[in-house]
Amino acid sequence: MINFRYHVVSLAAVFLALAVGVALGVAFVDSDDNGAGGGGDSRADTAEQAFETAFADASAGIVGQGLADRRVVVVTTPGARTSEVEDLTARISDAGGSVVGEVALTTKLLDSANRQFAESIAQQSAGDVPGVQSGEDSYTRIGAALARALMGDPELDEQASTIRSAFEQGGLIDLPSAPTERADLALVVIGPSSADSARGEILAAVTSQLATSGAGGAVVGPSTTSVDGGVLDQVRSSDGAGSFSTVDVTDLAAGRLISVLALVKSSGGQNGSWGTTRSADGQLPQ
Repeated sequence: MINFRYHVVSLAAVFLALAVGVALGVAFVDSDDNGAGGGGDSRADTAEQAFETAFADASAGIVGQGLADRRVVVVTTPGARTSEVEDLTARISDAGGSVVGEVALTTKLLDSANRQFAESIAQQSAGDVPGVQSGEDSYTRIGAALARALMGDPELDEQASTIRSAFEQGGLIDLPSAPTERADLALVVIGPSSADSARGEILAAVTSQLATSGAGGAVVGPSTTSVDGGVLDQVRSSDGAGSFSTVDVTDLAAGRLISVLALVKSSGGQNGSWGTTRSADGQLPQ
């Protein structure tokens, strides 16, 4: 028999989908396309924002404790909004997950002009890691080195520390909150700012290595990132995109809840593309 809780959760999912659809209409009218440096939602109606946040909080039951006993590393790219990262981090904790730290990928790492330098750092610090030697392309090998440093068993062993230190000293990553353990899930948060045409493919290659070296992962960002040629649009069309989930509505409180739900689904082997109508699998995971 289908119980009452099932009905409540199902209705919450329906109303959340409706709320996302309505809020997206507002977001497209009033979208903030600069966003770099930690800005927040640009919509003037703070009462509307408060309603949206309260609705997302009330709908948190669709995520429940889906990240219980999961260790999550939050990875950001240049321009990721601080307010979104903080809310995502809080929602991971609400879902039972433990955020082990935050790692920022720098422009230097994501600029294809620095490919050889980044690959040399990976090879020097992680030369005996299988994926660094056998990767199909440079950024697969670079991602494999980062994955060895950030993903896997909790112990932050000497090799993991060495790789992380080499990437940091080389200016390829920053450590806003240095991970205290290695993670089994990776949440990659991108900002709304424009980027060179190669950045999405680079990010997809790195994220794929993080996700497959652990138990899953997701790349999430605001709606502007999934327009034709945007970073998330590039990520979704890149090789390896099927190994992690994507969400393109982090500029909405409901979207950030969906981002955490996408991470839960990825940890269970269900990856997909969710958010706006540009997302192949609909508004939210089922």
